[in-house]
Amino acid sequence: MIPESDVTFAGSFLNRADRLRANGPEMAARLADPGSLVLPVWRGKPLFDLGAAGPRLAWLSAAEDLVTACPEPGVFMGLDGAGRAHFAADVSYLAPADGHPATFIDSRTLDLSESRKFIDLRAVMADMTHADAGIAAAAKGIFEWRVTHGFCANCGHRNVVSHAGWRFDCPSCGRTHFPRTDPVVIMLVLDGDRVLLGRQPGWPERMYSLLAGFMEPGESVEEAVRREVMEETAIVVDEIRYVTSQPWPFPASLMIGCAGRALTTEISRDPHELEDAIWVSRSEIAEALEGRHDRIAPARKGAVAQVILRAWVRGQIDGI
Repeated sequence: MIPESDVTFAGSFLNRADRLRANGPEMAARLADPGSLVLPVWRGKPLFDLGAAGPRLAWLSAAEDLVTACPEPGVFMGLDGAGRAHFAADVSYLAPADGHPATFIDSRTLDLSESRKFIDLRAVMADMTHADAGIAAAAKGIFEWRVTHGFCANCGHRNVVSHAGWRFDCPSCGRTHFPRTDPVVIMLVLDGDRVLLGRQPGWPERMYSLLAGFMEPGESVEEAVRREVMEETAIVVDEIRYVTSQPWPFPASLMIGCAGRALTTEISRDPHELEDAIWVSRSEIAEALEGRHDRIAPARKGAVAQVILRAWVRGQIDGI
């Protein structure tokens, strides 16, 4: 069993208190309360305080100018143990997008001070606290959804933010729209003491990871695992079981970690999907996780692929 605390972006110190989202007057009052806290997000990047203890989310008073000047409605993130409301605000109005495509890790930032910066979650997820990571993932996910779903899929009219930021309403046809989460299977495919790894074009040098892919309509998790592995490597997978999951806000996925037993071992790689695919022994994975392998760099710390591989090396995943 993999503890939830080992999985980045899983968990939060806030009670989402969804029962309050429909109460417009109370939400407005809490957002107007200087004691409420707000997390600014600029172009998908949360604001961080960079101190000696590592990056921490920078929460501002709801009364600060950066928040009150925001033209977009905020998102109610929940209540802490003291009952204090926490919100997130999209402050992309501070500087519009420049139109250039982002790289694997988007290094473009906006500095509010020497120690307060908007930073891509991919760049800091290995150093964030567990509690901060869950909040940051939810905030990034909701704002990414707003960018891509601003118009009604039923009639094309501009949607209106409602339900404390967690819903779009169409004023034309009355359709309601909720944030999307796309399920993705990620697989620890085993052949005895070996694991199947793949590498996609454009990944950082030497980086290999577990195979993964989006689920299709009408599929079970097990069917998706078998199909994806077959499509990418022609390996046949038999027994499959669930291992763990991870919210993945790039842009809005739920990674469903599984372990499966390979019935065949000869790899026939789909060149459109993978740049390389290899079988790797448990001892080599241990070396790679310690940074001592001369060919393989594992998935970055914080990614569920590395969490699963570490658990396998430690003997926490067996019985396949």
